[in-house]
Amino acid sequence: QVQLVESGGGLVQAGGSLRLSCVASGTIFGFNTMGWYRQAPGKQRELVAVIASGGSTNYADSVKGRFTISRDNAKNTVDLQMNSLKPEDTAVYFCNLYQRKADYWGQGTQVTVSS
Repeated sequence: QVQLVESGGGLVQAGGSLRLSCVASGTIFGFNTMGWYRQAPGKQRELVAVIASGGSTNYADSVKGRFTISRDNAKNTVDLQMNSLKPEDTAVYFCNLYQRKADYWGQGTQVTVSS
């Protein structure tokens, strides 16, 4: 099994920055993808950014140029640096790990951006 624990959410004014962190524990295989998804009230969960163990990344169009995802394979961590935050970035952010056709999720951390 895999456990994911997020940290770093909070309240910030528009234009501000936050950094989310996630640490994975349990049975972690070498080839996997880690990332961040978010879910706003009344909306479906959506991809924010993902990064493969080899380093390739994929971002939602809405966050390109503002958010940066990074990972440390030795520590099984993934971070999301969020700059120039907008009120529409307000959501619960979930850490995800995908390996061997299985998805694992953290409990989520709230990010609120005030205008």
